[in-house]
Amino acid sequence: MKQPIRVAIAGYGNLGRGVEAALGQSPDMRLVGVFSRRDPAGARLLDGSVPVYAMADVEQYQHEVDVMILCGGSKTDLPEQSPYLAQFFNIVDSFDTHAKVNEHHSALDQAAKKSGHLAMLSGGWDPGLFSLNRLFGEAILPQGETYTFWGKGLSQGHSDAVRRVPGVKKAVQYTQPSETAIERVRSGEQPALSTREKHTRECYVVLNEGAEASAVRESIVTMPDYFADYDTEVHFIDEAMFDRDHVAMPHGGFVIRSAVTGDNNRQTIEYSLNLGSNPEFTASVLVAYARAVYRLVSAGETGARTVFDIAPGLLSPKDPAQLREELL
Repeated sequence: MKQPIRVAIAGYGNLGRGVEAALGQSPDMRLVGVFSRRDPAGARLLDGSVPVYAMADVEQYQHEVDVMILCGGSKTDLPEQSPYLAQFFNIVDSFDTHAKVNEHHSALDQAAKKSGHLAMLSGGWDPGLFSLNRLFGEAILPQGETYTFWGKGLSQGHSDAVRRVPGVKKAVQYTQPSETAIERVRSGEQPALSTREKHTRECYVVLNEGAEASAVRESIVTMPDYFADYDTEVHFIDEAMFDRDHVAMPHGGFVIRSAVTGDNNRQTIEYSLNLGSNPEFTASVLVAYARAVYRLVSAGETGARTVFDIAPGLLSPKDPAQLREELL
């Protein structure tokens, strides 16, 4: 009987908890430890038998882990953690700063090749699965346009921006794709869509006592880089309704390729996601790619990889013959 793939988690927030849950549904993999910058004694895992270690001690465990899944943020955590940890482990991360992907890839490729490891970056659904579907659309239908819509879903960055407005006690922001814009794309029109035409933003806000709703609304809808370029609705609700209806993290979206072939025949490819939990779904993608990384390492590969470089069959616990029989 094959030994399960030994997986560790670096960082135990929403994404780290999602990875633990996903590993619990993967019998060929086993969580062997969590590494945290917080006090390990304060961690509360789903499985209390899994050890929690201080991140400062991570180098001591490099021979006990087959793949490390990194669950930090892309802004400040992963640009430092990923190249550092790739010196000691095979890693998977969810780096999602699109403008800096090539820079991150270069840093990981250098660190991983030097140490004989493999580092998979930018796993998840966007970047990740949506990236693959954009590639499929362009490669298969070269004469066309690709459109990506996000939502309806909770944006953590925009929600944080609303919470920083004076007078706001609690808040979430949902990105809502325009149904009109989506239908125009699906019809084969290939429209040129502005930012405002593609998405709207919807905020649910609990005010601090004494805060003026009109002033808070104005601060939100005029906020540069976040809301000024969008049609934004602001709903003021009480704390009980907020805690009942707005603590989950749903998300999703669409990738649509609208194109023509031959004698002007319209062709459309569409891929969509409807997610009850953004972090749990992202975590599930990372776990599947951790399996693929382990297989590539077992075949002697090193360096950095993205979803474009990894064959789909490597994500599955099934062997190639079973995949051909059941899914091909």
